[in-house]
This record gives sequence, C-alpha cells and structure tokens, in this order.
Amino acid sequence: MIVVADTSPINYLILIDEIDILPLLYEQIVVPEAVFSELQADETPESVIAWVGNAPAWFTVLPVTLLIAGNLPELDEGEKQAIALFEEINADALIIDERAGREESAKRGIFVIGTLGVLNSAAEKGVLDLPITLSKLKQTSFRASEKLIAELLLLDAKRKNSGNS
Repeated sequence: MIVVADTSPINYLILIDEIDILPLLYEQIVVPEAVFSELQADETPESVIAWVGNAPAWFTVLPVTLLIAGNLPELDEGEKQAIALFEEINADALIIDERAGREESAKRGIFVIGTLGVLNSAAEKGVLDLPITLSKLKQTSFRASEKLIAELLLLDAKRKNSGNS
C-alpha cells in the first residue's frame, strides 16, 4: 500500500515517538515537497526538524508535476500538493487530518486516513498501546473530539477483550 502523507500526521507521529509505525503499516510513505518544507519551517518543533533532516529511506519526498484542479483557498500548499500527488501517483490512501483537506479528498473519491486512524490500525496489529499513545497525543496541540477518542478507546478495549476470550 502506497500512502501520501500531509504535514500534521507526520508531525504528530514524530512528537509522540510513533513515526516508526508507518513502515509497519504501509509499503511506501510519500510526501510532496511542500509537506517536506513545512516539516522544516521555523515554527516546527525541534524534534520534527531533526527527524526530517535525518529521515529514513522509507520516507520518500516527491515533486508534484500536476497541479490540483480548482481554486481551493481553504487548503494550504502542503494539503494541495498532498492531494495532487495522491492523484498523480495513484496512491492507495492519503493521511491527512485537516477538515477542509479531508472534505476535498472525499469529493475526489480519495481514501483518507487520519492520525487517529493510523494509530488505531497500529493498535489492531499490536504494535502500540492505544491508551498510552492517545494520552501522549493529548499532550500535544492535536485536537480531536472527546467523543471520538472515547469511541477509539472503547473499540480498543473490546478488541483486547475479544482476544482474551
């Protein structure tokens, strides 16, 4: 599975020290040049800048040669390029959190995964402890509804209980 990632999921996975789950879940992780630049911006946390500066081989940066169709002022350049790159390389999924980017992706028939979806998939595979990881995520600037977090924790508890029966 080839996935294109936007800036915020990469940022948060680095901040909570779970970035290494990506190659366990997906064959190839690709980001457009704008996302790579955003991950190195002055306001980016030091740990993210350091990771990106020494990124592993599975983290691929590709140029976007086809521009996204439509005037989309609600999207930043990273989101626009991530959607365009997804379409250009015919990827399997787009990892993106921002609502406007997710909505535009849905209009285009793009399979979208958010940071929480990535973490849930990793928990399903047994490569992380979801309650601990969500607790770490809550200590960042990541925002999600308490209802969604509670639903994920309930799903995880049910998954663990069904595995013990």
